[in-house]
Amino acid sequence: MSRPTPLRDVHESLGATLTDFAGWLMPLRYGSESAEHRAVREAAGLFDLSHMGEIFVTGPQAAEALDYALVGHLSALAVGRARYTMIVNERGGVLDDLIVYRLGDEEFMVVANASNYEKVAAELTGRAKAYDAVVEDRSDQYALIAVQGPRSQEILATLTDADLDGLKYYAGLPGTVDGRKALIARTGYTGEDGFELFIHNADAVPLWHALTAAGEPHGLKPAGLSARDTLRLEAGMPLYGNELTAELTPFDAGLGRVVKFDKPGDFVGRSALEAVKDDQPRRRLVGLVARGRRVPRHGYPVTRDGAVVGEVTSGAPSQTLGKPIAMAYVDSGADSGLAVDIRGSHEPVDLVELPFYRRNK
Repeated sequence: MSRPTPLRDVHESLGATLTDFAGWLMPLRYGSESAEHRAVREAAGLFDLSHMGEIFVTGPQAAEALDYALVGHLSALAVGRARYTMIVNERGGVLDDLIVYRLGDEEFMVVANASNYEKVAAELTGRAKAYDAVVEDRSDQYALIAVQGPRSQEILATLTDADLDGLKYYAGLPGTVDGRKALIARTGYTGEDGFELFIHNADAVPLWHALTAAGEPHGLKPAGLSARDTLRLEAGMPLYGNELTAELTPFDAGLGRVVKFDKPGDFVGRSALEAVKDDQPRRRLVGLVARGRRVPRHGYPVTRDGAVVGEVTSGAPSQTLGKPIAMAYVDSGADSGLAVDIRGSHEPVDLVELPFYRRNK
């Protein structure tokens, strides 16, 4: 049975189509997913992300424990800043991609994907045993609401006196929004400027309503999982289970930059990753733009001259480009003459560098 977020009644009152996602009952769309997508690109969208996991690591050696547990150099992270990183297994395979916020000298919050946060919490607990640090999964205590889009700061500024102008990308600060305590983070998964608000469950409904009212004059719309997926795809952002899996290393995904070999001490997966860091991956992650109107979907083969040279990981119609787009792993050197096998029809595609879309800053 799918688990509801604290905002389920709100979603139902808005006529949302609800669906199971990683064991959670989530809004897929409220009406037109195209309109929701465009709202985020042109004005702002409001997302319920309460299915994400919040895992706290605290104590005198919290930073050292995370340096060992993750591929990133978290002890170098300044208080108030956030970092994108990964947790890998001993073979270097990605168990999840994460955002880590440093809330204090001895306090970190690790945000994990909904499908993985219990696994991540268990792995962190085991890996922190040798350190003076405590790992606590507090996912049940928090709701997460995101405001994303070029007008998101205007909207949020009407409800908080926090210094949004001074809040950098990948940073967070404690504050109040509509009089309710929140961690205000300048992060997101859409390719737009925006904010993610970590709040207590009881504050989710009133804060959603306050943001809705504040955003109405600015064109804000509630947005579901469908729009979130097409937005992140245009922005070239990976989705765990599609572009990232336990069978792939960060280097396979073109994200080797998140692996910090120069940090002090050992970390889980280090020897396996050092062995492949200079290798040319057999396949690389690329963008594909369809020449026709048929949409490449997850799992479809990528071909050249009839031979399979790759596989689509994510695909959808792009509202911004006006064409179907996809991310795919293709053989190194397969740069032209590509097609996607869509139910037996080899539809031509052009290979492009990611991302498909980059906002004007």
